[in-house]
Amino acid sequence: MAQQQITGFEELAKQSVLYPQESMVAVKKDQNSLHIGLPREVSLQESRIGLTPDAVGILVRNGHEVWVESGAGNGANLSDHDYSEAGARIVHSPKEVYQANLILKVEPLVEEEFVHVKAGTTVISALNLPSLEKKYFEKLNEAKITGIGYELIEDKVGGKPIIRAMGEIAGSTVLLIAAEYLSNSNGGRGVILGGITGVPPTKIVILGAGTVAEFATRAALGVGADVKVFDKHIYRLQRLKYAVGQNLYTSIIDSDTLSEAISRADVVIGTMRAENSFSPMVVSREMIDQMKPGSVVIDVSIDQGGSFETSRMTTHKDPVFKYNDVIHYCVPNIPSRVSHTASTALSNVFLPFLLRTGTIGGIEEMIYANRWFMKGVYAHKGTLTNSHIARSFNMRYKDLALLMAARM
Repeated sequence: MAQQQITGFEELAKQSVLYPQESMVAVKKDQNSLHIGLPREVSLQESRIGLTPDAVGILVRNGHEVWVESGAGNGANLSDHDYSEAGARIVHSPKEVYQANLILKVEPLVEEEFVHVKAGTTVISALNLPSLEKKYFEKLNEAKITGIGYELIEDKVGGKPIIRAMGEIAGSTVLLIAAEYLSNSNGGRGVILGGITGVPPTKIVILGAGTVAEFATRAALGVGADVKVFDKHIYRLQRLKYAVGQNLYTSIIDSDTLSEAISRADVVIGTMRAENSFSPMVVSREMIDQMKPGSVVIDVSIDQGGSFETSRMTTHKDPVFKYNDVIHYCVPNIPSRVSHTASTALSNVFLPFLLRTGTIGGIEEMIYANRWFMKGVYAHKGTLTNSHIARSFNMRYKDLALLMAARM
């Protein structure tokens, strides 16, 4: 009887090998392979991630190793299972994921993350300069970290692809936010965003004429709103009109003209570009006092200091406050409101760059071979390489081009 049982088990084992078996994704590694870490964001209200599972799958098939901290993609509705199926290794602590040589994250490193980063690591993240202190850069230098900032990365034609992508998302999203808070249910004026037959259209004032303004203008014109755009520079207004392709009210910022437009507006959107890392404050408290009760202010520039004197930073969980019965929406990372779309946009920018970095021989070679990419580097192996940051915090810096030239 015992002999029959053994024989039966052997037969069962033989049959089982005929069924499909799990196997690891084939990877062709070489000396240029990248080891990429995607940590879970711990900063307040950040839910984006730098690479989607599809992008991870392509990187793995090209010989690169990707480690993802468990839960890193949850905020963007991208599960650990999705990443595992794409060939990533799921790790369960920050200490593990920061063993990677190249860290790709959204928000800058915070105190609790610095303790895990290896010396000599490259960290690619947003910079958010107004929120940082001198000790942040001192810690980068102590750990000999190479820091690359989203806001500084350029492409071959001088554009800033990540700023552009996030600007498109923010510009398209602010109109949805405006419509939400103009409604009675959220304490607004109770007006529809746009216009219908026989009813005057909603009046929208947009401050700034960059990417966010362009996409906000497109959306506003699409629903029939009355749009006025103000900027400090005439060439930006000309470029905006050309991009939108419609006749549009534009004006150089002038206190009297702007004040009158704001007093009549239902929605005012601040998108002023940062100047020396801080956005200019162009709307005074007195201008806000003249606005209609229940009207809406959206300060997209709040992460760079804000365009309104009455602004103060809010969160996705508690996004608005009222000043003199005017609703203020001042959430700094609006693209995180649509984190799946934003993560896909980030991934679309980073995937080609990472593939090229692997092909060319790593981050150092990428910096050395591409002057346009070099502009994104603000710290390099223990030295600040961005003159503006160095002046802002009274720190020493070295020209990265000279450091690269010294390799020759």
